[in-house]
Parts: sequence; C-alpha cells; structure tokens
Amino acid sequence: VQLQASGGGLVQAGGSLRLSCATSGVTFSRYTMAWFRQGPGKDREFVAAIRWTSSSHYTDSVKGRFTITRDNAKNTVYLQMNSLRPEDTAVYYCAAGVPITTAVRSTRGYRYWGQGTQVTVSS
Repeated sequence: VQLQASGGGLVQAGGSLRLSCATSGVTFSRYTMAWFRQGPGKDREFVAAIRWTSSSHYTDSVKGRFTITRDNAKNTVYLQMNSLRPEDTAVYYCAAGVPITTAVRSTRGYRYWGQGTQVTVSS
C-alpha cells in the first residue's frame, strides 16, 4: 500500500495551495480518506476527512477555507486550501482507513499513512 502526498510549499498568508494524495494497493473507493497535520512541537491533528459516500468532515479552524474532495477513478484525494494562515504551517499527512464514526477524527481510525508534505505559510 502506498500513499503519495504532494503539493506542499511556501505561500504567503492569504494564498492557496492544493494538496494531492495518490494511492495504490488498496480498493480506494471503499476507504475513508483523511488529511492530518503536525506543526512544530505539536501533536498530529485532524484536518479533514471524506468517506466513500463523499460526506466530509472538517476541523473547525479550517471550515470555509479548506475543501476535501476525492476522485475514485484516479485513486486520489485532494485538499484545496484557501485563505491560508501562518498557523496552518505544518507537515500534512494523508491517511486511509475504515474508521467508525467516532474515530473519523482520530489517528487511530486510519491504517495507512503517506509520507507527509510540508506547508509553510509566511506572514
């Protein structure tokens, strides 16, 4: 199983980035896909998730700014990030799993992880 995250970079506050996570080795359409992030000196935290039904979940701090989508034909999940803030600076990880409802926002709900992509937002 491979999850390959890409699209990170350096952007000014207010700017946008689009992260991608291409997967292989799993039946992508059956999995919930998620993005987590880990800032310097912080624990890994939930950002967004999208179920196979395309229902989505977001952490409060990114609602209205970030959008998670999936393309089952391409086995890829995306995270469109707009109005970026310095506090969004982190390594962003994609993850795949079949979490129960109460675990959608927990790292424990996901079995497979990508390698991470750095997002840096300058003020």
